[in-house]
This record gives sequence, structure tokens and C-alpha cells, in this order.
Amino acid sequence: MGTFQIEGGKKLNGKLNPQGAKNEALQIICAVLLTHEKVKISNIPEIRDVLKLIEILGELGVKTNRISKGVFEFQADDVNTDYLQSEQFAKQATRLRGSIMIVGPLLARFGKAFIPQPGGDKIGRRRLDTHFVGLQKLGAEFTYDAASHFFSVDAKTLKGSYMLLDEASVTGTANILMAAVMAEGTTTIYNAACEPYLQQLSKMLVGMGANIQGIGSNLLTIEGVSELKGCSHRILPDMIEVGSFIGLAAMTGSEITIPNAGIEHLGIIPESFKRLGINIETKGDDIFIPEQDEYEIETFIDGSIMTIADAPWPGLTPDLLSIFLVVATQANGSVLIHQKMFESRLFFVDKLIDMGAQIILCDPHRATVIGLNKKHSLRGTTMSSPDIRAGVALLIAALSAEGKSKIFNIEQIDRGYEQIDERLNAIGARISRID
Repeated sequence: MGTFQIEGGKKLNGKLNPQGAKNEALQIICAVLLTHEKVKISNIPEIRDVLKLIEILGELGVKTNRISKGVFEFQADDVNTDYLQSEQFAKQATRLRGSIMIVGPLLARFGKAFIPQPGGDKIGRRRLDTHFVGLQKLGAEFTYDAASHFFSVDAKTLKGSYMLLDEASVTGTANILMAAVMAEGTTTIYNAACEPYLQQLSKMLVGMGANIQGIGSNLLTIEGVSELKGCSHRILPDMIEVGSFIGLAAMTGSEITIPNAGIEHLGIIPESFKRLGINIETKGDDIFIPEQDEYEIETFIDGSIMTIADAPWPGLTPDLLSIFLVVATQANGSVLIHQKMFESRLFFVDKLIDMGAQIILCDPHRATVIGLNKKHSLRGTTMSSPDIRAGVALLIAALSAEGKSKIFNIEQIDRGYEQIDERLNAIGARISRID
């Protein structure tokens, strides 16, 4: 188990280039299974979860070629579906929740798929019903082995269908979409997720020859085609990392520039940080956060306490709620953080309370933060990273704190942030990695 040792209280200064988007990469890489031709993908973040998925595809028979850093070429012209029933695949796939998205492409092209109960973050219940119900609407049949926790899926022929999803699941929509592009007839997906990463997947599929209408909306119409061709695709900058860097600059009173931030794809993220009083300037596609000694949380028009809550796109992504909570601990004012989607994602606040933060955990979904207005710095402490996003939030807290901190289980952070310690050290942070 790896550990970060952090010497806090240091101001940072410089540029932080955002990596490619993890959540987009997991979808895009699964889509290479839809064609026997070569697919070139650039700006791939070389992080644990993404590399693990590439490894799974390699074991499945997909030819993978790393051309240069972040640039890979894939060719799925000799896929061995028998590997899906192996013990090795079960071990690999259970450690990576994103592996569930190979089901749609495999069904579309080979008519069958196998998948164990996926793993990933321990942040509460993350059900798969949306995936399964949508694929069943297309004609798939599921069998679950309770003893082995394995799903087998079969579909001799996928046929287009109308469906109204019970939730706007991003991975569920992606899985169904990748199956529908090669189904017979017309598929209509209502209440589809419409995040930028889904838009990117849709545009890639269109580039491969798919017929998709309504991209960017919650109503997708797909006319199935018999086969897809190869393509080239570039992944967007990671909006979660951009938001993390904005929060880092505010907490440490640092001057940071985020080049090529993909501003047009950030939605309300910048405005949400501005509600906490953080100054954000844009120059072309770059974000500049000036050094700021303090920042004040806005109130609602009637003077009531500000609430920041997650919501499906174009609402605020739940992956940034941990960052907003940490940033609020040093603001002037109070805010209610409402994490609606996952009931365990706020349980890391006990570490922040140990550091001196004033937080009331109201229930598994809500926490009230009373800002310290930077009059009292957080204290360094020893803690463990429970998941990717909470881990980075704790790292930001440690960088702003007085004294030294240790964060155990940093493998969680490495799953989502590429060489984060090296990049932050390059602009003035003091982080040591101990394996």
C-alpha cells in the first residue's frame, strides 16, 4: 500500500495541464470492440483504471499498440470471447467498474458477453439495472449465477426499441448506445445521459459509421447499421481534474494556470466555484486562478444559506462534491453540500474534522460546512484515501494544512490522477511517495 507524505502550507505557482478525461476514456476504449478495423485514440490518461481496462482488452485478443505517451492504437480483429469465462477475467473485471461497458459492444458484434459483478469505488450502492433493462429491451437475455456472481448475456439478434430509462445513467446510456448502433431498426433512448463524455462517444461512433440523432440531448435516436469502421479520436481534458486544480488554488492561496482546460465542456463548474467566492479568469481555452487571500460564499437572494448539490448534466457532476466540501472549509461563510447520488461519499469528513474543519454531517447525503475564513489553518494529520475523489480532496486539504500529513491507500488516487505528486511538486508542492 502506497503512502503520500505531505508538507503543507506551501503556496504553489505555475501551470497544471489537465490529463485526458478518465470517464470518457473508459467508454471510448470499450467502443473499439465494435469494429475489426484499427482505432487510434489520443490524450488517453495513463492511470490505473484505464491501463487496467486496456490490459483486459489485450487478454481478450485486442491488439494494442502504445504509439507514444497517451496515444494508443487498437484493433479488435481476433477477439477470443472464451476468455470472458476465465478465472483471470473474473479477477480483473471485478476490480474495475468500467469493465461493465464491454457488454454492449460484445453483444452488438458477437451476440454474447460475460461479466462478473463489477468493482470500483466503495461509495454506496451503484446498481446495474439501467444497463440490463436497456439491453433487454434490445433483445438480450441475462442469466445471473449467484454463486459465482457472474452475468451471462446472449442475444442472437438485437432489435431496435423505444426505452425510457429509469435514471440518466452515464455508463448505462453508453452501454445501451454501443449495442444499439448495430441493432436492427430504430432505437429511441429517452432520459439518456448527455454529459460531454457521452457526446464524445456518440461523435466517435458517428465517425465509425453509426447513425445517431439528438447528440447532446436526453433523447437519442439510433438507426442501426450492419458494421462499423475504424477511426481516430481525441479525448477531452478531464473536467474533474480541472475542478480539482481550481479548488487546490483556492485552498492554498496559489496562482495557478490551467492551459487547454476544455472550457466549453465544463458546464456550470466554473460558476459553481465562483459561488464560493473564488476568482476565475479565462483566457481563450486557459483558466487562470489568481492568488487569493480569502474567498466568501454567496447566499441565495433571500439571504438563506447556499446549497451546492450534484445533478445529472448539465447539473454539477457528483465527482466534484468532495472538492467543493474541502474548499468550503476555508471560505468565509457557510454552505450545505448535498450529495444526492451516493450515500457513502461524504463519510471522509471525519478526517477533515480531525484536521480542524467545522463540519456537521447531517446524514449520509448532506453536510453543513462552516468556513474558517483562513483565520485558522487546517492541521496536518494521518489519514487514508477511501476513494478516488475523496482521496484528492484530502490531498488538497493536506497541502493547505499547517504541518505534515500522511495519506495511506494512495492507489485510490492513482486510479484517477496521473502522476499527481510529480505534477504538483513541479509547481512548489512538497509531496513524497513511499511505496
